[in-house]
This record gives sequence, structure tokens and C-alpha cells, in this order.
Amino acid sequence: MTDADKSTTKVHYICQTYVEQKPGRDGQAGLKIGKQFQYSTAAEAQNRAEREAQNADCAGADAYMISEDPDSGEVGSPSFLVRLGNVPETDDF
Repeated sequence: MTDADKSTTKVHYICQTYVEQKPGRDGQAGLKIGKQFQYSTAAEAQNRAEREAQNADCAGADAYMISEDPDSGEVGSPSFLVRLGNVPETDDF
């Protein structure tokens, strides 16, 4: 086995919820991360996001996947599976 064969990309499936943040001094309300859950499949993350988005205290939820290079620790940009409710712009990631 060569070194290239040992290096594999690890994929993480994440459900992340958002809650509304009260307006600050500037009068702007915003969003902050509520909860984060990690799953072993895309379907599990998406199902959790759909359930969480129905909660009254949840402004919105994302389910996404990210790839990690275990050797370097580098993490790629998120690939969204589903975005529900009030969620941040993708530029915020």
C-alpha cells in the first residue's frame, strides 16, 4: 500500500440549527447557531434538520456535508443538503 492509498478524505454530515438573536445596539436582529449534530449519513442529517426546523424555538436549520483531509486537517466548504427556514447567507460560511 502506498502513502496515496492511506490518505482518504473523511466526510462529515452535519445538522445545524439557528435561533434568532435579539437586536443589538445597532438595532439589527440576527441569527446564531443553536445546536449542531453530526451523523454518519446524509439522510440522518437531513431528517434531523427537518424535525428541528419544526420546533417553535428554531429559526431555521441546515443539513450539510463537509470533507476533511485527515492528514492536513483541512476542511472543505460545506455542500448543503437542505436549508430550511431562516438561515444565514452562504457567503457567511
